Amino acid sequence: MKEPFWKTKSLAEMSEAEWESLCDGCGKCCTISLEDEDTGELHRTNVACNLFDTNTCGCGDYANRKKKVPDCVKLTPKNVPKLEWLPPTCAYRLVAQGRDLYWWHHLNTGDRETVHAAGASVRGQTRPEGRLKMPGLIKRIMQWPEPLDASTESSRRSMRDKAKKRPG
Repeated sequence: MKEPFWKTKSLAEMSEAEWESLCDGCGKCCTISLEDEDTGELHRTNVACNLFDTNTCGCGDYANRKKKVPDCVKLTPKNVPKLEWLPPTCAYRLVAQGRDLYWWHHLNTGDRETVHAAGASVRGQTRPEGRLKMPGLIKRIMQWPEPLDASTESSRRSMRDKAKKRPG
């Protein structure tokens, strides 16, 4: 049986379609993180980019995001390893580190809803950036829960069933 592309190719070797399909749709990279100047520690908020659609957990204008949000960071094979703010579950980060994708990734399950059912996404849990200044952002710091660990096949089936029943 042929190995999946993310196990055999580096990020730089992927086609554009493979690269785009690697995104798990968690939306965490679209939330604002604050860095502690003293410690370098990152604190994630539940505040997302103004283009982020919290219901679909995706960009509202992906094709034009750089024009509308100039500080939006376009992920590339070169910058992914350097971007400390990418979540530890990020498929781009995992592949760059030579690790496998999580069980709930749609390339493993065939279902884009498992990322949400596993608790790995921010769908429905963010608010737009708006005009928040630093004090407002600090109040929005939160600890995102770790995704559910469904190590058994029956747990995975249960999670897929829940994902199919969730409104999207």
